[in-house]
Amino acid sequence: MSVESEIRRLSDLMPASGRMLTKIISKPQQSKVIDAPFSPPWNRNNRPIYINFNLWWQLPQGQRDLLLLRATTSLIGIKWLKPNLYQGITAAGLVGLTVQTAQGDILGMIVSGGLTAISAYQIWRNNLSMQRELDADEEAIKIAFRRGYNSVEASKNLLNGLEASSQLERRFSLSFTELIRCQHLKELANISPIGVPEMVKTRK
Repeated sequence: MSVESEIRRLSDLMPASGRMLTKIISKPQQSKVIDAPFSPPWNRNNRPIYINFNLWWQLPQGQRDLLLLRATTSLIGIKWLKPNLYQGITAAGLVGLTVQTAQGDILGMIVSGGLTAISAYQIWRNNLSMQRELDADEEAIKIAFRRGYNSVEASKNLLNGLEASSQLERRFSLSFTELIRCQHLKELANISPIGVPEMVKTRK
């Protein structure tokens, strides 16, 4: 199978939102099997998924499918404009900063600017939280279920793909986040009864 035909197959595997928001790009020079870098708010409709196909072909199709779906859900799960408390505070801070700037109120500008920065930082942290990582895994498994995999099989494929990728990338060990994800996937795959503690899930 050629790179182009595999990209087409993977694109068909994605949910519609993934096809609209992401783009699969061959990147043979990268050390990672697949990489979906965190996307900033100004890059909403062109979120790249980089794949080293030289390493990619060494994984079974089930693992490749789940790794691709997981990269997709990770990118489309980034929420910059979903209304919540911090988005509201950020918007209010920006409005206040604009008004204070127009009025030349230095103290007001400092307060509004600080409020905006703190709220924007909290939004950024929420998008990088452990819970979001685990949610992305679960969403990938749900999509795989709609593509013909059963949930346990999909969980095992994602777990094995994560561990196999580390070996192909010649890494000595998994990162802390990957270890937590593996434990969560083992629970979903009925391999282990031990889940991830809530205090770990809420870790930023």
